[in-house]
Amino acid sequence: MGGDPATALDGRPLGRRGAATRARLLAATAEQLRTEGLRDLRVVDIARRVGAAPATFYQYFRDVTEAVLALAEEVGEAAAPLGELVARVTPGPAGLEAARHLVDGFLTYWDEHRAVLRTRNLAAQEGDQRFRAVRNRALRPLTEGLARRVAACHPAGLEPYAAAAALVAMMERMAAFHTDLAAYGVSRDDVVETTARIVHQTVTGANPG
Repeated sequence: MGGDPATALDGRPLGRRGAATRARLLAATAEQLRTEGLRDLRVVDIARRVGAAPATFYQYFRDVTEAVLALAEEVGEAAAPLGELVARVTPGPAGLEAARHLVDGFLTYWDEHRAVLRTRNLAAQEGDQRFRAVRNRALRPLTEGLARRVAACHPAGLEPYAAAAALVAMMERMAAFHTDLAAYGVSRDDVVETTARIVHQTVTGANPG
C-alpha cells in the first residue's frame, strides 16, 4: 500500500464512496479474524457484515486471502512510529525509559491488531511468501533501527543485525503471548519491565543501575 491510492481490481482509482466501501470490507474481515482462521473466512460472511452482496467484495479483492494481505499491509504501516523510539535507547536511565516506551508501544500495537498479526505470522510460518514479505516489511524499520543502535554502542560479541533480529523476535513473542503469563502471576507491567531491560542491556551492553 505504501500511501498509494487504493484501486479497484480493474485498476480504476477508487472514489470516496468506493474507498469507504473497501475500508468497511477490510474492517469486517478483521472482525471475522477475531473468531475464525484464514482458511475459515468466507466472502459471504464478510459481505453480510457490511450489508453488501458478495459480488461487491469481488470488486475490490480477488479472494479473502488478498483482503487479509491488504489488512496486514495496513497494520504493518501502523508500526512505523515505534521505529522512532529506537534511537532513544541509549546507555543510562533515560535510555532504559525509552526501551520501556518501545516495548509498551509494541505490546499495545499487538493488542490492538492481534487477530491480523496472528494470522499474518501464522501464514508466514506456514510458508506463504506473500505474508512473509509483508511481515518483513513491517518489522524492517524496527530491526534496522535496533541494529544501528547495537553497532553504535559496540556491545562485546554481538553482530548488530543478528542481535536486532533476536530482540524483535523476542518482542513479538512476548507481545503475542503476554496475556498467557498472567496464569503464572506475571503482569503486563512485569513483561514490559523485563523485556525492556533485556532490550536495553543487549543494545547498549550496559546496566543502567
